Amino acid sequence: MPDLLFTLHSTFGYPEFRPLQREIIEASLAGRDVFALLPTGGGKSMCYQLPALHRAGLTVVVSPLIALMKDQVDQLQAAGVAATFLNSSLGAAEARSRLAGLHRGEWRLLYVAPERLMLDGWQENLRAWNVSALAIDEAHCVSEWGHDFRPEYRQLAALRDLLPGAPVMALTATATERVRDDIVKHLRLREPEIFVASFNRPNLTYRVQPKDGPLQQIVAFLKNRDEESGIVYCATRATTERAAEALASRGFAARPYHAGLTAEERARNQELFLRDEVKIICATIAFGMGINKPTVRWVVHYDLPKNIEGYYQETGRAGRDGLPADCLLLFSGGDAAKQTHFIDEITDEHERNVARAQLRQMLRYAESAGCRRRELLGYFGENFPAADGGCGACDNCLEPRETYDGTVAAQKFLSCVYRARQASRFGVGMNHIVEILTGADTDKIRRWDHDRLSTYGIGKELSRPQWLAVGRELLRLGYAAQSEGEYPVLELTPEGLEWLRARKPLMLTKPMALPKARKVAPRREGDVECDEILFAQLRALRKELADERGVPAYVIFGDKTLRELARAYPVTAAEMEGIFGIGERKREEFGEIFAREIAGYLENNSRMKFD
Repeated sequence: MPDLLFTLHSTFGYPEFRPLQREIIEASLAGRDVFALLPTGGGKSMCYQLPALHRAGLTVVVSPLIALMKDQVDQLQAAGVAATFLNSSLGAAEARSRLAGLHRGEWRLLYVAPERLMLDGWQENLRAWNVSALAIDEAHCVSEWGHDFRPEYRQLAALRDLLPGAPVMALTATATERVRDDIVKHLRLREPEIFVASFNRPNLTYRVQPKDGPLQQIVAFLKNRDEESGIVYCATRATTERAAEALASRGFAARPYHAGLTAEERARNQELFLRDEVKIICATIAFGMGINKPTVRWVVHYDLPKNIEGYYQETGRAGRDGLPADCLLLFSGGDAAKQTHFIDEITDEHERNVARAQLRQMLRYAESAGCRRRELLGYFGENFPAADGGCGACDNCLEPRETYDGTVAAQKFLSCVYRARQASRFGVGMNHIVEILTGADTDKIRRWDHDRLSTYGIGKELSRPQWLAVGRELLRLGYAAQSEGEYPVLELTPEGLEWLRARKPLMLTKPMALPKARKVAPRREGDVECDEILFAQLRALRKELADERGVPAYVIFGDKTLRELARAYPVTAAEMEGIFGIGERKREEFGEIFAREIAGYLENNSRMKFD
């Protein structure tokens, strides 16, 4: 097997492989088909980029997004790799020039959209170009059960007959078992080696806050984050516009991004964000899949996401360079009601029921008093073995919520579920139970004689939202269960019935409160302590160099590289050997420039010492 680590280090400047990368690369180079499920930020692209440098011929990368193609090709070319793309953004002359280069065998990697591969005349091209491997990125697009189905991905199976000798690699960041099976089947993978990495992103901190004046909350969150890039995800186009306007009026460099803008406006706002001219993008979920900006330091969800898979993908836009990043979800019951209203408008019953089940999982996550990381990973079937102190990087583990003696409240609630079922011979929903407890006078209560139950009106000491919080906590604890379908009903579980009979005390968790002044946060996973003044100076130099070349700043160097430079103080290019993200080509091109900047800084400043 060739010296893969040498190529990783000399070309890309990385000291070691991320989990499963080496195994995936070796399987591909051995001619095996591969299915790889790696989390967002887990280094999927390296799995097909590095083997392309170790095999003869052309590696074709299928990608659904124009922005992602350009982004990856810019980064590869900066590292000295012969890579190109073909898509509708190119003029006719430029496209012809690149096609000619492909016929001459000048390129090692070609990025292309799936629909272009299926065009008339491309079969001859693919046969002529000596295609030795095929990588299919965002492979979940092939499955109707995935969160981003694209019919054109189904046609890619035809490439098996066209290129029978080329191994196929299918890659995705999120896929349930059903979607995985779909990918293997529809892409006709041949006895593939399957790799599934941990979904844990240890450098991300997850927080949920009750939504209460969201714009003010976001402004408070952005305090001391002036120089950081971030994304605000919103449910509607109108909200993205409103949020971007409000932030811009307060002096933040913010722009909207949604499907209602013209293609030119979207492209311009995205480019400004990638180039660090704009620090904040306020976006619908139309934004993100094609963004590979490693220096996003935070993601805020202004509205409740539809499902956990989408939430995981969107939070995964943060911290792709491995440095610490923050994810904040603003949550209100009103958002859940809005989502339910959208779901009710779905005409297909099966689709509607799936959407309802996904929303309930999202609500459970948002309201959970347990470790957020454990909840997220559990959704993907991964068990997170949290230590006694929890994950140390979510609100519930860092600042556990207060508990209270909820014995009486739980007895009242569960007894009401039991009595309503006993009296009517059918179950009722959460809202109806709360109406019985609070003594509401509704048509349903009178029609079903629920005003005659012994539990009618026994809970007037708590408000409706408080009772709903009690009910959801009892669901979380497993004392009650909720059915699937359009009208979910509550039932006592065997554990709930047993607890009612035993009359044991029960501690419940208080609902989320707005945060108090935050204590100083401990150092977090992925942190690189450095000279912050020098870091800011190197960041300014990086932007200048990037602007001269017309590329995003991170194509020059990522934040992690700058932080390591501002910690090690190398004053020659030779001293940069071993610095993360500096391969031979980049050291040759930028080493002396950054070394001079550091040497100039040290003329007036002393070196800081770090542990």
